[in-house]
Amino acid sequence: MPTIILKTLINAPIERCFDLARNIDLHMQSMHHSREQAIAGKVNGLINLNESVTWKAKHFGIYFEMTNKITAFDYPNAFTDEMIKGPFKKLHHQHLFKTIGTQTEMTDVFEFKAPFGILGWLVEKLSLTGYMRRLLIQRNKVMKREAEGVWR
Repeated sequence: MPTIILKTLINAPIERCFDLARNIDLHMQSMHHSREQAIAGKVNGLINLNESVTWKAKHFGIYFEMTNKITAFDYPNAFTDEMIKGPFKKLHHQHLFKTIGTQTEMTDVFEFKAPFGILGWLVEKLSLTGYMRRLLIQRNKVMKREAEGVWR
């Protein structure tokens, strides 16, 4: 199963980073290129433990819907979202936060498994892992820019 681990250093307090990472509106802004929209469940604001959101987005020229639920929550250190319905066989995303001096280190641990057995495995190797990594990097750039902007 592919696992993507990304570390992002952000010049902002840990609480701000944690809240921005679970902000549905900011997530949609960071994924505007895929026309991602929250269409059911928690559709704006900050998502919390046991809440879910259903996303609709266009990837590879096809519209997909996916419902994710917050299954673990330790403010402001970590939260986990997991796909409970959607295109993957499995999707598990840990968001980890740690203060380092005056910065926050945000770590994404993103695990997923494509459906369709050996064909899915081949797609993971050839394109899907790189595609998912690029999506996470894009999301993190938008989040970092927002977190490091003017804040109170």
